[in-house]
Amino acid sequence: MVQRILVPIDGGDLSERAMQAGIELAAQLCVAITGFIVVRPRAGEVADDPHAEPEPTAEADAHQALQKFEARAAAAGVGFDGICHIASRVDKAIVAAAESQGCDLIVMVTHGRGAFGEFLYGSQTKAVLANSKLPLLILK
Repeated sequence: MVQRILVPIDGGDLSERAMQAGIELAAQLCVAITGFIVVRPRAGEVADDPHAEPEPTAEADAHQALQKFEARAAAAGVGFDGICHIASRVDKAIVAAAESQGCDLIVMVTHGRGAFGEFLYGSQTKAVLANSKLPLLILK
């Protein structure tokens, strides 16, 4: 049974779909959401260092995105926790956050770029799917 859903966002256009879908699903299941966003470390810093610093504007943008997510969840009556994490590997950070927060499901939105787009840009969703033991709901 699902108790908590992890919804990773990046602050971009697809984040709107991820937030909406996550909130709707959480409301239907009467469960809470953990909103999660990864920021890259400052140039020259090691992401795994607990003292790593993010780019200041990136961190501010991340917190603003999580506040927006929290407000939307509250308006729908859905419990919410927001986490901003510094990491260079987004997929590994998502899997680790889901496990550490006790999430039972990950909801992600994919760009759906196709094989050529994946070759050029990679796929965070595909990497999470390959590395997570949790169910993953993928929206396109």
